[in-house]
Parts: sequence; C-alpha cells; structure tokens
Amino acid sequence: MRMAPLEWLEVSVAVIPEAAEAVAEVLSRYAPQGVVIDLGTGDDAAPHPVTVKAYLVADDDIATRRQQVAEGLWHLHHIWPVIPEPVFTPLADRDWTAGWKESIPVMHLGKRVVIKPSWREYTPQPGEIVLEMDPGMAFGTGLHPTTQLCVEVLEELVRPGMRVLDLGTGTGILSLVAARLDAAEILAVDNDINAVAVARRNAQVNAVAHKIRLLHGSLAGVGETYDLIAANILAHTIVDMAQAGLATRLRRDGVLVASGILEEQAAAVETVLLERGLQVIERRQREEWMALIARARLRPA
Repeated sequence: MRMAPLEWLEVSVAVIPEAAEAVAEVLSRYAPQGVVIDLGTGDDAAPHPVTVKAYLVADDDIATRRQQVAEGLWHLHHIWPVIPEPVFTPLADRDWTAGWKESIPVMHLGKRVVIKPSWREYTPQPGEIVLEMDPGMAFGTGLHPTTQLCVEVLEELVRPGMRVLDLGTGTGILSLVAARLDAAEILAVDNDINAVAVARRNAQVNAVAHKIRLLHGSLAGVGETYDLIAANILAHTIVDMAQAGLATRLRRDGVLVASGILEEQAAAVETVLLERGLQVIERRQREEWMALIARARLRPA
C-alpha cells in the first residue's frame, strides 16, 4: 500500500499566554496560511501554557524555511527565555484545518466584548458586543493581558460621538471595540503593512469600516486631536511617542490609555509622561503587565 505524500510540516511551540503573540508573529513570516493559538484547558485562576501552531507547505524549500523558523525563535528566546524549541511534525493530511479549528474557542474580554471565530456559533447575551475575528498574522488576538486591560478600560471610557486614536492597532481589535461602543470616528495606525491589511479586513467583516480610517505609519502622520488615545504597544515606544508630542494629540479633556508596560517599567514611563504634559490618574495591572490612564496635566493659573 502506498503512503500518501507529505503535504505539510506542523510547527508547534508551547508557551505562556503573554508570549504567544510574539511567537505567532515570528511563525507568520513563514506560514502564509496563518498561525493558530490553541488555548488548551486549564485553571482560569492561573496562567497555563498555550500552543502556537503554524503549517509550512512541504515543498522543495521546506528545509530552508524550517531552519529560518528555528533561527527566528532562537533570537526571540533571548527576549523571552521561557520560549522552548519548536516541535516539527510531518503531516500527510491536506485538511489540517479541521483539527485546529476545534481548539479555537469563543473568548470573553472585559464585561461585554466577545471574540468569535467565523466558524463558531454564538448567541450573545443582552448588551454583549460580538466581534468576529479569525486567527491571523497580526498582534491583538485578545489573549495577551495588555489587550484585556485595554478592552476593559475602553468599555468604561468610550462614549458615543468620541474621536479615538488607536496607535499600534495590530488586528484592529481596540478600534473595533471603540466603533461598537459608538465612537464616531477612529484613526487606526500601525507601522506594519500586514497589520493594516488585517485590521482593514476585520473592520469590513464587522461592518464598522465606515467608522475606522487606517493609516500605515506612525504618530508623526497624525495631525489631529482626539478624545481618547489607545496605545497598546511597548514601554519604550510609548516613551518615544511622549517625547515626540503624544500629549498634543489629545483634546483638552482627552484621555490616554497606555499599555504594553511591564510592572518594573511603569514608574519610568509615568515620569516621562508627566514631563511631557500627561498626568497618570489611574493604574491597572494584570499579572506583571500595566495599563496607565492619563489626562493632560493641569498647569497653574
């Protein structure tokens, strides 16, 4: 009996949840079909490992791409020492999608936001906001603690008619939440052209594209002012933006939600924000990650 020819090489990496998106970004460079994050099961009261998987076409270049994946993850290991070596598994089955689709659940963020894969059925509860988002290549799956913190804050702060700026939009998840909370218009900015494309598709799928303008670029390309700015990026990028005039993009009574900040980085970020005209009025934390909520610093009369 002849064996079916090899079709795919599965790459899987088991990591803590907060490292999953960084691993997914590396794998997505070599897996154009997309990357999936298998949440698995565990005690909701404590973080448990998740598995990031990608599927490489087993063609003549597979050895090269396997080496590239291993090297990319090796470099990432120096930033995230908890990332183990990848596991490579040959697959003969073309329909590998059926298996991983079963492992992707409906996710609940904050009090009202629900993230639903397109193939899942879900009946929303009164007041819930259901967003349809499939696994993709950009950051912002909702798995990372900083995304969860930002969604919680947006649920509380976004008001109908607001103008919102989403810096480092990734998949566009925060822009989608703002749009569904009745913000009037949103500018979503990212310096990754792939992220912009994913965010645009997600806005279209969720019927809010008319509210969201997408910009491939950075803060330098933003010339207007906003009621709320969400910057779920990294601490050093938030510092750079503060020094580049982030406060000038806020309206008089506007608010900044800055996240992607580790607990030990928060004091330094807060100092720079204060020096640049922004007063932190609230701090929130999930695991070792922080979100800082700031307003324009009041000057003496």
